Amino acid sequence: MSREHEQLNQAREQFVGQWGALGTQWGIPRTMAQIHALLMSTPGSMSTDDVMEALEISRGNAHTNLKELVAWGLIKSVVKKGERREYFEAEKDVWQIFTTVARERKRREIEPALGVLHQCAEDSREMTSPEGKQFHEQMRQLEEFVGFASKVADKVAGMKHGFAVQLAAKLLG
Repeated sequence: MSREHEQLNQAREQFVGQWGALGTQWGIPRTMAQIHALLMSTPGSMSTDDVMEALEISRGNAHTNLKELVAWGLIKSVVKKGERREYFEAEKDVWQIFTTVARERKRREIEPALGVLHQCAEDSREMTSPEGKQFHEQMRQLEEFVGFASKVADKVAGMKHGFAVQLAAKLLG
């Protein structure tokens, strides 16, 4: 194995480990994030067996997380002519990855949270005690803010990459 190949493998391992750790901060299981990083940093496609070997994980763990990544839209199943095994390939476009993760997190986390905030605000609407009124107002304000932030995230995710970067530069500059 050449020195460059060794360096590439070390860099890929470091990336996979860090992406896995970062994933847990985003509420994504570590192994799922590691599989995503492995596929994202690999030029071709990989089979379940390839993923298992590279990450030293069980078939069940690999299979479950690969299917979840397909469900998220971060990877796709690839058919190779003459092969019976299923292969997987990751989306490589960074902006597409961001918009996919944002959409899925909204669906899985933000929308349910908004539902709870709305229900809590509705349930406390008629309360007359100072504590009940304060709770209602807090829930209403939280619902309003989370709804606003969600709409802003939707707008940004719907923008073309270049335009979003230009807009961010103006806002931050």
